[in-house]
Amino acid sequence: MSMSDKSFNILYVDDEEQNLISFKAVFRRDYSIFTAISGEEAIDVLKHEDIHLIITDQRMPGMTGVEFLEKIIPEYPDVVRIVLTGYSDIDAIISAINKGQVFRYINKPWDETELRITIENSRHVFQLQTKNKQLVFDLQNKVNELERMLRLFIRYVPEPVVKKSLETAEETILEGELRKIAVLFCDLRKFTEISEEQSPKEVVSFLNTYYSIMSEPIRKYNGIVNQYVGDEIFAIFGAPVILPNPEQSAVFCALEMRDQLHVLNERYRDRFNFEIQLGIGINYGDVIAGNLGSEDRIDYSVTGDTVNTGKRIEMLSKNIPNSILISETVFEPVKDLIDANSWGPVELKGKKEWMQVYEVIGHKYH
Repeated sequence: MSMSDKSFNILYVDDEEQNLISFKAVFRRDYSIFTAISGEEAIDVLKHEDIHLIITDQRMPGMTGVEFLEKIIPEYPDVVRIVLTGYSDIDAIISAINKGQVFRYINKPWDETELRITIENSRHVFQLQTKNKQLVFDLQNKVNELERMLRLFIRYVPEPVVKKSLETAEETILEGELRKIAVLFCDLRKFTEISEEQSPKEVVSFLNTYYSIMSEPIRKYNGIVNQYVGDEIFAIFGAPVILPNPEQSAVFCALEMRDQLHVLNERYRDRFNFEIQLGIGINYGDVIAGNLGSEDRIDYSVTGDTVNTGKRIEMLSKNIPNSILISETVFEPVKDLIDANSWGPVELKGKKEWMQVYEVIGHKYH
Protein backbone atom coordinates (compact mmCIF):
# COMPACT_ATOMS: atom_id res chain seq x y z
CA MET A 1 0.00 0.00 0.00
CA SER A 2 1.32 3.43 -0.88
CA MET A 3 1.97 6.14 1.65
CA SER A 4 -0.98 8.05 0.21
CA ASP A 5 -4.43 7.15 1.56
CA LYS A 6 -7.13 9.77 1.02
CA SER A 7 -9.61 7.53 2.86
CA PHE A 8 -7.64 8.02 6.08
CA ASN A 9 -9.12 11.04 7.89
CA ILE A 10 -6.90 13.15 10.15
CA LEU A 11 -8.08 15.86 12.52
CA TYR A 12 -5.35 18.37 13.41
CA VAL A 13 -6.05 20.56 16.48
CA ASP A 14 -3.96 23.65 17.26
CA ASP A 15 -4.78 27.11 18.58
CA GLU A 16 -2.29 28.71 16.16
CA GLU A 17 -3.95 29.04 12.78
CA GLN A 18 -0.63 29.16 10.91
CA ASN A 19 0.20 25.69 12.22
CA LEU A 20 -3.13 24.42 10.88
CA ILE A 21 -2.38 25.91 7.46
CA SER A 22 1.12 24.44 7.42
CA PHE A 23 -0.04 20.93 8.40
CA LYS A 24 -2.78 20.90 5.79
CA ALA A 25 -0.41 22.13 3.08
CA VAL A 26 2.09 19.33 3.81
CA PHE A 27 -0.29 16.37 4.17
CA ARG A 28 -3.46 17.18 2.20
CA ARG A 29 -2.22 15.35 -0.92
CA ASP A 30 -1.84 12.11 1.02
CA TYR A 31 -4.71 12.16 3.51
CA SER A 32 -8.08 13.80 4.12
CA ILE A 33 -7.29 16.65 6.51
CA PHE A 34 -9.69 18.35 8.95
CA THR A 35 -8.61 21.13 11.29
CA ALA A 36 -9.86 22.74 14.51
CA ILE A 37 -8.53 25.71 16.49
CA SER A 38 -9.64 24.39 19.91
CA GLY A 39 -10.79 21.26 21.71
CA GLU A 40 -14.39 22.47 21.61
CA GLU A 41 -14.26 23.00 17.86
CA ALA A 42 -12.59 19.60 17.42
CA ILE A 43 -15.47 17.90 19.27
CA ASP A 44 -17.87 19.52 16.83
CA VAL A 45 -15.84 18.17 13.89
CA LEU A 46 -15.95 14.67 15.41
CA LYS A 47 -19.74 14.84 15.50
CA HIS A 48 -19.93 15.34 11.74
CA GLU A 49 -16.87 13.55 10.33
CA ASP A 50 -15.52 10.00 10.59
CA ILE A 51 -12.08 10.73 12.04
CA HIS A 52 -9.40 8.03 12.24
CA LEU A 53 -6.45 9.96 13.69
CA ILE A 54 -6.30 13.01 15.95
CA ILE A 55 -3.13 15.09 16.24
CA THR A 56 -3.49 17.77 18.89
CA ASP A 57 -1.32 20.43 20.41
CA GLN A 58 -1.01 20.13 24.19
CA ARG A 59 -0.92 23.80 25.20
CA MET A 60 -4.21 25.39 24.18
CA PRO A 61 -6.35 27.91 26.08
CA GLY A 62 -9.46 26.54 27.79
CA MET A 63 -8.82 22.84 27.22
CA THR A 64 -5.40 21.18 26.93
CA GLY A 65 -4.72 18.51 24.34
CA VAL A 66 -4.74 15.66 26.89
CA GLU A 67 -7.94 16.98 28.51
CA PHE A 68 -9.55 17.02 25.07
CA LEU A 69 -8.43 13.44 24.36
CA GLU A 70 -9.66 12.20 27.74
CA LYS A 71 -13.04 13.80 27.15
CA ILE A 72 -13.67 12.07 23.81
CA ILE A 73 -12.57 8.54 24.84
CA PRO A 74 -16.08 7.27 25.81
CA GLU A 75 -17.70 8.32 22.53
CA TYR A 76 -14.73 7.86 20.17
CA PRO A 77 -12.67 5.01 21.65
CA ASP A 78 -11.19 3.77 18.35
CA VAL A 79 -9.59 7.01 17.17
CA VAL A 80 -5.77 6.95 17.25
CA ARG A 81 -4.31 9.86 19.26
CA ILE A 82 -1.06 11.83 18.95
CA VAL A 83 -0.02 14.78 21.12
CA LEU A 84 2.32 17.59 20.03
CA THR A 85 4.23 19.08 22.91
CA GLY A 86 7.05 21.40 23.76
CA TYR A 87 10.11 20.04 25.56
CA SER A 88 9.01 21.45 28.92
CA ASP A 89 5.69 19.53 28.82
CA ILE A 90 7.13 16.07 28.08
CA ASP A 91 7.03 14.83 31.70
CA ALA A 92 3.41 15.94 32.04
CA ILE A 93 2.50 14.27 28.74
CA ILE A 94 4.14 10.97 29.72
CA SER A 95 2.25 10.85 33.00
CA ALA A 96 -1.01 11.60 31.20
CA ILE A 97 -0.48 9.21 28.29
CA ASN A 98 -2.59 6.41 29.80
CA LYS A 99 -5.44 8.75 30.70
CA GLY A 100 -5.74 10.03 27.17
CA GLN A 101 -4.84 6.70 25.57
CA VAL A 102 -2.17 8.50 23.53
CA PHE A 103 -0.46 6.49 20.79
CA ARG A 104 2.57 8.78 20.48
CA TYR A 105 3.79 12.21 21.49
CA ILE A 106 5.94 14.36 19.18
CA ASN A 107 8.07 17.36 20.06
CA LYS A 108 7.28 20.76 18.58
CA PRO A 109 8.12 22.06 16.12
CA TRP A 110 7.43 18.79 14.31
CA ASP A 111 9.73 17.36 11.71
CA GLU A 112 7.90 16.42 8.53
CA THR A 113 9.71 13.11 8.03
CA GLU A 114 9.22 12.03 11.65
CA LEU A 115 5.59 13.07 11.65
CA ARG A 116 4.89 11.33 8.33
CA ILE A 117 6.35 8.06 9.65
CA THR A 118 4.28 8.38 12.83
CA ILE A 119 1.12 9.05 10.82
CA GLU A 120 1.79 5.95 8.69
CA ASN A 121 2.30 3.87 11.83
CA SER A 122 -0.96 5.28 13.18
CA ARG A 123 -2.74 4.35 9.97
CA HIS A 124 -1.53 0.76 10.24
CA VAL A 125 -2.58 0.63 13.89
CA PHE A 126 -6.03 1.94 12.99
CA GLN A 127 -6.41 -0.63 10.20
CA LEU A 128 -5.39 -3.44 12.55
CA GLN A 129 -7.83 -2.20 15.17
CA THR A 130 -10.60 -2.08 12.59
CA LYS A 131 -9.84 -5.59 11.33
CA ASN A 132 -9.61 -6.94 14.88
CA LYS A 133 -12.89 -5.30 15.79
CA GLN A 134 -14.55 -6.86 12.74
CA LEU A 135 -13.02 -10.24 13.54
CA VAL A 136 -14.28 -10.06 17.13
CA PHE A 137 -17.72 -9.02 15.85
CA ASP A 138 -17.77 -11.88 13.34
CA LEU A 139 -16.51 -14.33 15.97
CA GLN A 140 -19.23 -13.26 18.41
CA ASN A 141 -21.84 -13.74 15.71
CA LYS A 142 -20.46 -17.23 15.05
CA VAL A 143 -20.51 -18.01 18.77
CA ASN A 144 -24.08 -16.77 19.03
CA GLU A 145 -25.05 -18.89 16.03
CA LEU A 146 -23.35 -21.97 17.48
CA GLU A 147 -25.06 -21.40 20.83
CA ARG A 148 -28.41 -21.08 19.04
CA MET A 149 -27.72 -24.29 17.11
CA LEU A 150 -26.66 -26.06 20.32
CA ARG A 151 -29.84 -24.96 22.10
CA LEU A 152 -31.84 -26.23 19.13
CA PHE A 153 -29.78 -29.44 19.01
CA ILE A 154 -30.41 -30.11 22.70
CA ARG A 155 -34.16 -30.00 21.97
CA TYR A 156 -33.60 -32.97 19.65
CA VAL A 157 -30.86 -34.68 21.66
CA PRO A 158 -30.79 -34.65 25.50
CA GLU A 159 -28.10 -32.39 26.94
CA PRO A 160 -26.26 -35.23 28.77
CA VAL A 161 -25.97 -37.06 25.45
CA VAL A 162 -24.57 -33.94 23.77
CA LYS A 163 -21.97 -33.51 26.52
CA LYS A 164 -21.06 -37.19 26.38
CA SER A 165 -20.62 -37.04 22.60
CA LEU A 166 -18.47 -33.89 22.80
CA GLU A 167 -16.19 -35.64 25.31
CA THR A 168 -15.87 -38.75 23.12
CA ALA A 169 -13.17 -39.10 20.47
CA GLU A 170 -14.66 -39.05 16.97
CA GLU A 171 -13.19 -42.44 16.07
CA THR A 172 -14.87 -44.11 19.09
CA ILE A 173 -18.19 -42.27 19.01
CA LEU A 174 -20.02 -45.34 17.61
CA GLU A 175 -18.67 -47.70 20.26
CA GLY A 176 -21.30 -48.84 22.77
CA GLU A 177 -20.73 -49.64 26.44
CA LEU A 178 -22.34 -52.07 28.85
CA ARG A 179 -24.45 -50.30 31.47
CA LYS A 180 -26.95 -51.24 34.17
CA ILE A 181 -29.87 -48.86 33.87
CA ALA A 182 -33.59 -48.54 34.53
CA VAL A 183 -35.89 -48.20 31.53
CA LEU A 184 -39.35 -46.63 31.73
CA PHE A 185 -42.11 -46.89 29.13
CA CYS A 186 -45.14 -44.61 29.44
CA ASP A 187 -48.06 -45.14 27.07
CA LEU A 188 -51.35 -43.26 26.78
CA ARG A 189 -54.65 -45.11 26.83
CA LYS A 190 -57.41 -44.37 24.28
CA PHE A 191 -55.00 -42.46 22.08
CA THR A 192 -56.72 -43.92 19.02
CA GLU A 193 -59.97 -42.24 20.10
CA ILE A 194 -58.14 -38.96 20.63
CA SER A 195 -56.57 -39.18 17.16
CA GLU A 196 -59.88 -39.95 15.49
CA GLU A 197 -61.75 -37.07 17.14
CA GLN A 198 -59.15 -34.38 16.55
CA SER A 199 -57.53 -32.83 13.49
CA PRO A 200 -53.87 -33.71 12.84
CA LYS A 201 -52.84 -30.25 14.02
CA GLU A 202 -54.80 -30.68 17.26
CA VAL A 203 -53.29 -34.13 17.81
CA VAL A 204 -49.77 -32.74 17.44
CA SER A 205 -50.60 -29.91 19.85
CA PHE A 206 -51.99 -32.40 22.38
CA LEU A 207 -48.94 -34.67 22.11
CA ASN A 208 -46.57 -31.74 22.62
CA THR A 209 -48.48 -30.75 25.76
CA TYR A 210 -48.43 -34.36 27.00
CA TYR A 211 -44.70 -34.69 26.28
CA SER A 212 -43.92 -31.41 28.06
CA ILE A 213 -45.89 -32.30 31.20
CA MET A 214 -44.53 -35.84 31.45
CA SER A 215 -40.94 -34.90 30.66
CA GLU A 216 -40.66 -32.62 33.68
CA PRO A 217 -40.56 -35.51 36.23
CA ILE A 218 -38.07 -37.35 33.99
CA ARG A 219 -35.69 -34.37 34.13
CA LYS A 220 -36.37 -33.92 37.85
CA TYR A 221 -35.18 -37.46 38.58
CA ASN A 222 -32.15 -37.19 36.27
CA GLY A 223 -33.50 -39.39 33.52
CA ILE A 224 -33.47 -38.59 29.83
CA VAL A 225 -36.12 -39.11 27.19
CA ASN A 226 -34.62 -41.59 24.77
CA GLN A 227 -37.54 -41.56 22.35
CA TYR A 228 -40.98 -40.16 21.70
CA VAL A 229 -42.88 -42.66 19.56
CA GLY A 230 -46.46 -41.63 18.93
CA ASP A 231 -48.08 -41.51 22.36
CA GLU A 232 -45.25 -43.49 23.99
CA ILE A 233 -42.42 -42.01 26.02
CA PHE A 234 -39.29 -44.12 26.45
CA ALA A 235 -37.04 -42.80 29.24
CA ILE A 236 -33.81 -44.15 30.69
CA PHE A 237 -32.14 -43.67 34.07
CA GLY A 238 -28.39 -44.32 34.43
CA ALA A 239 -27.06 -43.50 30.95
CA PRO A 240 -25.20 -41.64 29.66
CA VAL A 241 -24.82 -40.19 33.19
CA ILE A 242 -24.42 -42.84 35.89
CA LEU A 243 -26.98 -42.54 38.71
CA PRO A 244 -26.55 -43.98 42.23
CA ASN A 245 -30.10 -45.42 42.42
CA PRO A 246 -31.62 -45.57 38.93
CA GLU A 247 -34.42 -47.95 40.01
CA GLN A 248 -35.59 -45.53 42.71
CA SER A 249 -35.34 -42.56 40.33
CA ALA A 250 -37.46 -44.35 37.73
CA VAL A 251 -40.18 -45.41 40.19
CA PHE A 252 -40.43 -42.00 41.85
CA CYS A 253 -40.55 -40.43 38.40
CA ALA A 254 -43.40 -42.76 37.38
CA LEU A 255 -45.42 -41.84 40.49
CA GLU A 256 -45.01 -38.15 39.73
CA MET A 257 -45.94 -38.68 36.07
CA ARG A 258 -49.16 -40.32 37.22
CA ASP A 259 -49.81 -37.43 39.59
CA GLN A 260 -49.32 -34.98 36.72
CA LEU A 261 -52.18 -36.54 34.77
CA HIS A 262 -54.60 -34.14 36.46
CA VAL A 263 -52.83 -31.21 34.75
CA LEU A 264 -53.39 -32.83 31.35
CA ASN A 265 -57.01 -33.68 32.15
CA GLU A 266 -57.83 -30.20 33.42
CA ARG A 267 -56.42 -28.68 30.24
CA TYR A 268 -58.43 -30.99 27.94
CA ARG A 269 -61.55 -31.54 30.06
CA ASP A 270 -63.77 -29.55 27.70
CA ARG A 271 -62.39 -31.23 24.59
CA PHE A 272 -62.59 -34.92 25.55
CA ASN A 273 -65.56 -36.74 27.06
CA PHE A 274 -63.30 -39.14 28.96
CA GLU A 275 -60.38 -39.07 31.40
CA ILE A 276 -56.91 -39.31 29.87
CA GLN A 277 -55.14 -42.35 31.30
CA LEU A 278 -51.74 -43.96 31.01
CA GLY A 279 -49.79 -47.10 31.78
CA ILE A 280 -46.16 -47.35 32.85
CA GLY A 281 -43.71 -50.26 32.84
CA ILE A 282 -40.25 -50.22 34.42
CA ASN A 283 -37.37 -52.69 34.21
CA TYR A 284 -33.75 -52.72 35.34
CA GLY A 285 -30.74 -54.57 33.95
CA ASP A 286 -27.89 -54.66 31.49
CA VAL A 287 -28.03 -52.75 28.21
CA ILE A 288 -25.63 -51.67 25.51
CA ALA A 289 -25.71 -47.86 25.57
CA GLY A 290 -24.16 -45.54 23.05
CA ASN A 291 -24.42 -43.84 19.70
CA LEU A 292 -25.95 -46.18 17.15
CA GLY A 293 -26.20 -45.59 13.44
CA SER A 294 -23.94 -44.73 10.53
CA GLU A 295 -21.37 -42.04 9.85
CA ASP A 296 -24.14 -39.90 8.33
CA ARG A 297 -26.73 -40.24 11.09
CA ILE A 298 -26.47 -41.40 14.69
CA ASP A 299 -28.82 -41.62 17.66
CA TYR A 300 -28.00 -42.23 21.28
CA SER A 301 -29.83 -45.41 22.17
CA VAL A 302 -29.92 -48.38 24.54
CA THR A 303 -30.49 -51.92 23.35
CA GLY A 304 -30.84 -55.32 24.93
CA ASP A 305 -33.30 -57.68 26.54
CA THR A 306 -33.79 -55.28 29.46
CA VAL A 307 -35.38 -52.78 27.08
CA ASN A 308 -37.62 -55.34 25.36
CA THR A 309 -38.77 -56.73 28.71
CA GLY A 310 -39.54 -53.23 30.00
CA LYS A 311 -41.83 -52.65 27.02
CA ARG A 312 -43.54 -56.02 27.58
CA ILE A 313 -44.18 -55.10 31.23
CA GLU A 314 -45.79 -51.82 30.16
CA MET A 315 -48.09 -53.72 27.77
CA LEU A 316 -49.53 -55.66 30.76
CA SER A 317 -51.00 -52.39 32.06
CA LYS A 318 -53.32 -51.85 29.08
CA ASN A 319 -56.46 -53.04 30.91
CA ILE A 320 -55.61 -51.39 34.23
CA PRO A 321 -55.81 -47.58 33.96
CA ASN A 322 -52.97 -45.56 35.45
CA SER A 323 -51.07 -48.60 36.67
CA ILE A 324 -47.30 -48.65 37.25
CA LEU A 325 -45.80 -52.12 36.83
CA ILE A 326 -42.23 -52.99 37.73
CA SER A 327 -39.98 -56.04 37.48
CA GLU A 328 -38.47 -57.78 40.47
CA THR A 329 -35.07 -56.22 39.70
CA VAL A 330 -36.70 -52.84 40.24
CA PHE A 331 -38.83 -53.90 43.21
CA GLU A 332 -36.04 -55.26 45.42
CA PRO A 333 -34.06 -51.98 45.80
CA VAL A 334 -37.23 -49.89 46.40
CA LYS A 335 -39.50 -52.24 48.35
CA ASP A 336 -38.93 -50.35 51.61
CA LEU A 337 -39.86 -47.04 49.93
CA ILE A 338 -43.11 -47.95 48.17
CA ASP A 339 -46.35 -49.84 48.64
CA ALA A 340 -46.76 -52.45 45.95
CA ASN A 341 -48.91 -55.47 45.15
CA SER A 342 -47.42 -58.61 43.71
CA TRP A 343 -48.99 -59.95 40.55
CA GLY A 344 -47.05 -63.14 40.91
CA PRO A 345 -45.33 -64.69 37.93
CA VAL A 346 -46.92 -63.51 34.69
CA GLU A 347 -46.43 -64.41 31.06
CA LEU A 348 -44.81 -61.77 28.91
CA LYS A 349 -45.30 -61.70 25.18
CA GLY A 350 -42.29 -63.18 23.41
CA LYS A 351 -40.69 -64.47 26.65
CA LYS A 352 -40.31 -68.18 27.41
CA GLU A 353 -40.14 -67.86 31.18
CA TRP A 354 -42.83 -66.26 33.31
CA MET A 355 -41.75 -63.19 35.26
CA GLN A 356 -42.46 -61.72 38.69
CA VAL A 357 -44.21 -58.33 38.36
CA TYR A 358 -45.38 -55.82 40.96
CA GLU A 359 -47.91 -53.00 40.77
CA VAL A 360 -46.75 -49.81 42.49
CA ILE A 361 -49.49 -48.25 44.61
CA GLY A 362 -47.61 -45.25 45.97
CA HIS A 363 -44.94 -44.01 48.35
CA LYS A 364 -44.63 -45.81 51.68
CA TYR A 365 -45.16 -43.34 54.51
CA HIS A 366 -43.95 -44.26 57.99
